Amino acid sequence: MKWRGRRASSNVEDRRGGGKGLAVGGGLGGLVLVLIFAFLGGDPGVLLEGMGGTGSGGNSGTPYQATGQEEELAEFVSVVLADTEEIWTEIFAEEGMQYEEPTLVLFTDSVQSACGVAGSSVGPFYCPADYKLYIDLDFYEELQRQFNAPGDFAMAYVIAHEVGHHVQNLLGVMQEVQPQRNRLSEEEYNKLQVRLELQADYLSGVWAHHAQDMGYLEEGDLEEALTAASAVGDDTIQMRSRGYVVPESFTHGTSEQRREWFYKGFEAGNLDGGDTFSADGI
Repeated sequence: MKWRGRRASSNVEDRRGGGKGLAVGGGLGGLVLVLIFAFLGGDPGVLLEGMGGTGSGGNSGTPYQATGQEEELAEFVSVVLADTEEIWTEIFAEEGMQYEEPTLVLFTDSVQSACGVAGSSVGPFYCPADYKLYIDLDFYEELQRQFNAPGDFAMAYVIAHEVGHHVQNLLGVMQEVQPQRNRLSEEEYNKLQVRLELQADYLSGVWAHHAQDMGYLEEGDLEEALTAASAVGDDTIQMRSRGYVVPESFTHGTSEQRREWFYKGFEAGNLDGGDTFSADGI
């Protein structure tokens, strides 16, 4: 992705070095559970307590020393965030709406959000209660090593997906989904969560469409995003962690579905084709 020398967002809150650490059990299964709980406005701290979490995200008293590589990555995600601001502001304006920019919080170990305390092992997440995206930059290494999804545009996809949840929040989608938790069975609610996640993938594809139109994508970037979307499919994650899959427990969609909906958004470049809640075959 062509990002050097371009505008960085001012909506970045750097809390790196401010956490005491949070030991979280549950592995990838815990990641999926806590993320979707946070996305829907729940308190991930409640889940983390039950999974063996400790710590409160206080200051360790030791100045944080970031590596040169980490500082470069922090600049990169800030530029990506700036691109999402520009693109979604324009898209919302075309629809007669005003886009409210989210804040990206950089943290290490653990962080306090309006949705509760979360550890870095839950991965990047969006908290609808405070309009903030949270990410430990070490996740970039995890994408490459654990998920086999290398490349800077894989990380750009991750940021764009979380911003997609923010867009859903602004459009009122999350407010429609959350009350269903107490009205549906766990299996039926999981299906609703899958549709929510696939819509965020679609919205990240919409962003990528416009980023390409602006000349920011390089050869191979689209494939990096598709690889990342596929790598975090429920079936792929469960097969890697358990050795088998449990479809009724899916909360994010299969690898094929995540690739498909990202690419649909990339092709369309608008909100029109992103109604995953009415789509067949999900």
